[in-house]
Amino acid sequence: MAVAVVTDSTAYLPPDLAARHGIRVVPLHVVVAGTSYEESLDISAGEVADALRDFRPVSTSRPTPASFEKLYRELTDAGVDEIVSIHLSAQMSATIESAELAAGQVPVRVHVVDSRALGMTMGFAVLAAAEAAEAGAVGSDIVKLVRQSVDGGSAIFYVDTLEHLRRGGRIGKASALLGSALSIKPLLTLTDGHIEPLERVRTATKALARLEERTVAATAAMDAPDGVDVAVQHLDSLERAEQLVERLTDSIPTARRILLVELGAVVGAHVGPGTLAVSVNPRGAGRMPIVGAAT
Repeated sequence: MAVAVVTDSTAYLPPDLAARHGIRVVPLHVVVAGTSYEESLDISAGEVADALRDFRPVSTSRPTPASFEKLYRELTDAGVDEIVSIHLSAQMSATIESAELAAGQVPVRVHVVDSRALGMTMGFAVLAAAEAAEAGAVGSDIVKLVRQSVDGGSAIFYVDTLEHLRRGGRIGKASALLGSALSIKPLLTLTDGHIEPLERVRTATKALARLEERTVAATAAMDAPDGVDVAVQHLDSLERAEQLVERLTDSIPTARRILLVELGAVVGAHVGPGTLAVSVNPRGAGRMPIVGAAT
């Protein structure tokens, strides 16, 4: 493999997809009541949801530079020529700083990419990167593809309460909604790596309906000649997520696949139980002049 693709656990890629494409994943950490766990390895999203309901202190932390360096050296020893390392928004975490520090310690070129996203918005871009790497694309062109995939996509999410985002300091411009938080069910979005308010809705039922409507409208407006990839993500809200998958299957005819994904412990710690999110990435984002890229 000429180019290896690395990401972090907040991409929430289904393990079978990551393994199929040789994507290496570095876990972030969740600290519950003073005990640190590696996301997806030592603690589940459900356990974090229970901790939040019980008002136990929950926080998150980035991987260490040493953990990135160890992986980069393993890949270097395996004979890769370049590494493309794609991570969650620098507005949300210092993970990318750890990756950059490690990149300077290994003998191959490491392209550290701030996806300006998280969840499957980043995950689909990582998958596109891995497919391009398999087809022989070089690192610099894979980075461009990642940017196109994220920039051309849509990420909309519903939270039952803004309190968890406020506690974790990730609320961004959505802080403007806090004064009326008890009387609304907010829809939020990710814009250039940070959270912004999208719409104030009075009830959960109406908010979920608007989540679907806005997703369908955003998808229809996309330049996606090859169709789109869709992911419905949730934390402790499986039934509502399954229902949304069924509805989007009917209302987004351009969807090539619709994945149902549980949000992991790290993002779950900040958004709280009951969260639903929809990521849509255009498959056409990969249609760029890359020598040997997947089509």
